[in-house]
Amino acid sequence: MITTGIPGLDGVLKGGFPVSNIYVLKGVPGSGKTTAALQFLRAGVEQGERCLYVSLSQSRSELEQIAASHDWSLEGITIEELSASDDAATAVDQSIFQTADLRLDETRQAIIEAVKRHRPRRIVYDSLLEIRVLTGDEARFRRELIGLKSVLASQGITGLLIDTDTAGGRTRDDEIEAIAHGVIRLDKTLPDYGVARRRIEVSKMRGTAVADGYHDMVIREREGVVVFPRIVPRVVPEQTKSLDLIKSGVENLDNLLGGGQEAGTTTLVIGQAGTGKSTMASLYATAALERGEHVALFLFEERVETFFRRSEGLGMKLRSFHEGGQLLIKDFNPGEVTAGQFGQIVQEEVGKGHTRVVVIDSFTGYLSALPNRDQAVQDIQSLLKFLARSGVLTMLIVAQHGLIGENVSIDVDVSFLGDTVLLLRVDEEGDQLKRSITVVKKRHGPHAMSVHKLTIDGSGVSVSPSPVDTVSN
Repeated sequence: MITTGIPGLDGVLKGGFPVSNIYVLKGVPGSGKTTAALQFLRAGVEQGERCLYVSLSQSRSELEQIAASHDWSLEGITIEELSASDDAATAVDQSIFQTADLRLDETRQAIIEAVKRHRPRRIVYDSLLEIRVLTGDEARFRRELIGLKSVLASQGITGLLIDTDTAGGRTRDDEIEAIAHGVIRLDKTLPDYGVARRRIEVSKMRGTAVADGYHDMVIREREGVVVFPRIVPRVVPEQTKSLDLIKSGVENLDNLLGGGQEAGTTTLVIGQAGTGKSTMASLYATAALERGEHVALFLFEERVETFFRRSEGLGMKLRSFHEGGQLLIKDFNPGEVTAGQFGQIVQEEVGKGHTRVVVIDSFTGYLSALPNRDQAVQDIQSLLKFLARSGVLTMLIVAQHGLIGENVSIDVDVSFLGDTVLLLRVDEEGDQLKRSITVVKKRHGPHAMSVHKLTIDGSGVSVSPSPVDTVSN
């Protein structure tokens, strides 16, 4: 195996490319093909390999501009500029051979000579679109591809061939699918509003188990193409050791939950605006931090400074934990992050092995930040399974629509995501509003079924005891 130069793609491929084969990188213009190809060659240079970029579609200066945009150097990469429509070929005075035949022969011979001269271990061939134009029909294109494959295989070269999907739709893949060892597709879509969305798919890879389906990707300055492999929870070893119950620091609240919450479970905190959902999550975060545990908090609606000030107003002093690295806080702007990016950020933090509590505030904001809501629900479900297998308590804030006195609802059914569901409500009582809390679901262990008064003020959070608690399993 050799690295592709893109760590996330190596993860999708379970290690990288098998050596001495040809691979096709396909995509529409602007999807990141050239950038990914340069990363492939730069990785080879880092391994001390000779690397060759054969370009029929881009000039050296254009490649240098792409590299400069990422502060990359092309040192160690040999660039051979060829022209599939060279004027010298068209100037030949002949009446038997078609001009395209002569161009194709000259192009083929130039590539062979470049390979013999430079003896590369990696080669990028940019692009197959020009060869398609010259061959004119599928049979001839197939023969050219087989010939190129034979040349590279005889020299033990790993080749990455760039192919461009035209504006009218994808090019025919029959020839490529049959000949190439692997095919990778880059996809780019433009939403009605916001930045372009990019995805990558390994549509074929012989003899290698890969992570099927689309995976989110972005193009970042200085990093190039970055791939976020989709979460596959089953590959995470399940946390089997017994862990103490995770407590909130409020005795009556812990009593409602049978003494506390179990590690490796998900708690949905559901309620209207102003019912105390975020405060409830902050309560568990504060208690965990004071016990010396690590907490990760991901904000999709509230700013970090707003979060600190709200918490401090309730007596929760969290800045020092954040400054000391025990509390991780990240906030996201709408449309800034993909599901894959978010999943990787969470995995990396939990993978450090210290995080005991994760708060996502809120799931409603998370959905709003992503273009495909149904897919977002599937992605968050995979992430929650990963967190459960890692022995983490996840607090997922879910907002209800509607105001006091109105019927309230959630626009996406998420009840199946939670092992525990805390329902927070606000009701009118005379000339005041009264908050209440109810444990409506708990899969693990006992819990109270009664409704309790919830008080949130400058002294903190408190839950009233119930005269008679009906306990259920």
